[in-house]
Amino acid sequence: MDSPAPTFIVNLDVPDLATAEAFYTQAFGLRIGRRLGTGATELLGGPTPLYLLQNADGSAAADDGDVRDYERHWTPIHLGWVVDDINVALSRAVAAGALIERPVSERAWGRLAVLADPFGHGFCLLQFVGKGYDALVE
Repeated sequence: MDSPAPTFIVNLDVPDLATAEAFYTQAFGLRIGRRLGTGATELLGGPTPLYLLQNADGSAAADDGDVRDYERHWTPIHLGWVVDDINVALSRAVAAGALIERPVSERAWGRLAVLADPFGHGFCLLQFVGKGYDALVE
């Protein structure tokens, strides 16, 4: 008998909780759920909760001596925001403080823009058109 798939949440380290709350609520229309003490906020409105975790720049990220760095960075795991209208979403994100790194481009599956939030986290805006990712299936 198969067990049910686990659920997941997304945790995002930020150096300034108030600024992060403002950015993610304004840019993506998320809403504050619970405040988990003074250093974490649950944001709701997406397919899974997004938890903003306040951690200072330079604080220990792992036991191996790795530390948090909020300079511009890219990780293999990043947020991809699927939107209905990429131009509206792009304007909203930029107005909230995002930086455009690659403007809107056309793909076989739709449209893509690459940005960074105010804390250096890279993210994408995706607008599926036609078959979306199914256009890539052979």
